[in-house]
Amino acid sequence: MEKSDEKWSVFWCSLLHPIIFNEIEPSQINNFLKDLSRKEVVFPNGRKKRPSLSTLRRKLNQYLANGFEGLFRKSRNDKGIPRSASQEIFDKAIEIKCDQPKRSHQAINLFLQDYYQMTLSRSTLYRHLKQNGATRFKLGVVKKKVRCRWTRDIPNDLWVGDFSYGPYVLVDGEIQPTYLSLFIDCHSRYVVEGRYYLRQSLDIVVDTLLRAWSIHGISNDLYLDNGKVYHADALKSACYALHIRLLHRGVGDPSPGGLVERLFGTGQDQFESEVRAGDILTLDMLNRAFSAWLHTVYHVHIHSETNEKPIDRFNSGRKIMKSIDMEVARKFFMKDIQRTVHKDFSDVAVNNRFFKVDRKYRGDRVIVKYDPFSTMESVLIFSQKEEYLAKAPLYHREKRDQIETPMIQGKPKHNLIDLMIRNHEKQIEAKAQGMDYSKVLSPHHWPFASFIQKLAQLMGKKGGVSAFNADELESLTRIYEKHTHLNEYKLVQAFERAEVKNIPHVTLELQKQ
Repeated sequence: MEKSDEKWSVFWCSLLHPIIFNEIEPSQINNFLKDLSRKEVVFPNGRKKRPSLSTLRRKLNQYLANGFEGLFRKSRNDKGIPRSASQEIFDKAIEIKCDQPKRSHQAINLFLQDYYQMTLSRSTLYRHLKQNGATRFKLGVVKKKVRCRWTRDIPNDLWVGDFSYGPYVLVDGEIQPTYLSLFIDCHSRYVVEGRYYLRQSLDIVVDTLLRAWSIHGISNDLYLDNGKVYHADALKSACYALHIRLLHRGVGDPSPGGLVERLFGTGQDQFESEVRAGDILTLDMLNRAFSAWLHTVYHVHIHSETNEKPIDRFNSGRKIMKSIDMEVARKFFMKDIQRTVHKDFSDVAVNNRFFKVDRKYRGDRVIVKYDPFSTMESVLIFSQKEEYLAKAPLYHREKRDQIETPMIQGKPKHNLIDLMIRNHEKQIEAKAQGMDYSKVLSPHHWPFASFIQKLAQLMGKKGGVSAFNADELESLTRIYEKHTHLNEYKLVQAFERAEVKNIPHVTLELQKQ
């Protein structure tokens, strides 16, 4: 039984259902069939028309005689056997096509007319050629090209993202596959973010996006594949909140997908082939090498489609870059789980880690929200009504102080320290009013080298510029250019407030100043 036969049989049974199950009197069957023949119905092939009375009677008789399977369409006895021409003619047509794969059906028919005084229709000829592997595609004459001709007029108007399989890496002594998560700017062909991961999931997509957003702002549109991971509600919510139009690749596989597919092909030919030819790398080393390839090869060479360097074409639109509040973006990707605060230990467990909760919530059912992309130093506690209760820090149960401690006084409303610092900065600004700013080479009062040196010191890295790779230095350059009033105090203050001591989180704190 074929699926099509089953589908058609169900269709006819649904029409004849009242008769089959004796829901109408035998004397009314003829009237019922006449009424049914006057109604338009949608057939399984998608056509909408009226079933003829004779067809309805024939189908009813077939069902009454042979049951459900009696409605199956009978297959031809000569199925697969040519009726209009002999097998010899088809064999000769295949031979002629293989002799010169680029011959059209008209050319083949010229030979058939000469040899057998007959021709074959285009559809019949092509069907037999395809069945015998004798088409242009099957014979290797035509190779379908990856489509990639789609662009926008300005940078950051559209980003295209997707996953691709990457080289194997060494993780804790074991070899594991990698997946490249990448977003490319449609106008410039500039890779706004791309790195290798050990899995394909929503948190990987989000991590890649957050890195791109923190450095380059947001795009107007975001074009993604039709996979399940790209239809997650968290991603849709963030895009709506940030006013980003989320687009997905259609069923027909339209050309925009070819843009990122071509980049994957270029990366595989120029970069991954070199990686696979050498020793197996670690994941960190693979990402460092990929970043180096992007910034020293791909971004600085003229692209064949745009006839410009991706870096130059992308930087032309930096003045219209749309900034982003990272705090707004991150909250849509926070995970939340239901927990009961332990009655004895007054804590909650998340991923086999314990977080200390105020003793007054012991035994309460709460919602725990946490950022899966952070180091999980703390989680947020909410009531069942989504009311914020407290921030629960990470701790060790065996080291918890069992002595009841007094309530800690809240943060003062008026901060004397901040006041003194503001007054001191005003004095510095007053003394600097006589400075000749025309002699300053940069709008910054604080040299870039000092900024790099101080950040490296705060992050526990040795050296200045040498402490960061090319990808990190590019990010730091953009941060430095954006925050023209940056100074050592503001950097230290932002670093201390950062939940995770890395560049994206420090950037977030600088934006809040």
